[in-house]
Amino acid sequence: MHMPHEPALHHPTPITRPPALAHPTAAPIPVLPTGTDIAWVTLPDGTRTLAYTHPTPTDLAPTPAPPTAVPAWAKTTALLAPTVGGGIGAAGIGISYAAPGLLAIAEALWALVALIAAGTALPLILRTGRSTRGRGAAPVQHITQHVTATGLFGRATGTINNR
Repeated sequence: MHMPHEPALHHPTPITRPPALAHPTAAPIPVLPTGTDIAWVTLPDGTRTLAYTHPTPTDLAPTPAPPTAVPAWAKTTALLAPTVGGGIGAAGIGISYAAPGLLAIAEALWALVALIAAGTALPLILRTGRSTRGRGAAPVQHITQHVTATGLFGRATGTINNR
């Protein structure tokens, strides 16, 4: 079955090429005099022809100096850069995992500071409350303590004097 959109399998007339195009002959390339602005140019279709040429800025620029050897410190730095970057990345990941725990510890430490502050302020508040009620201030006590020890792990002895 032949569909209208399909091409026919046989072409009605065979395609022939002229003999000059089928087997091109190689022509000798003449030598050009030096110092002219004419040169052989190969076109995109493969044809070689003579054409006027203009010097490009790269032709007019001086040739660059040959490259020098790379110093050892530069090679070492280039090799260590990925390692240092990987270490910084790993540290960032570790900090991101540790951040919730660090926040919890910080909150616990602030709670401890608040508890110590409340424990320190409570006697002052109670002492102030006594003086406002007219009972008088509590007597001041002086305690002197003398502790002595011999050696790093020696037993400590001491006396306490109440005045």
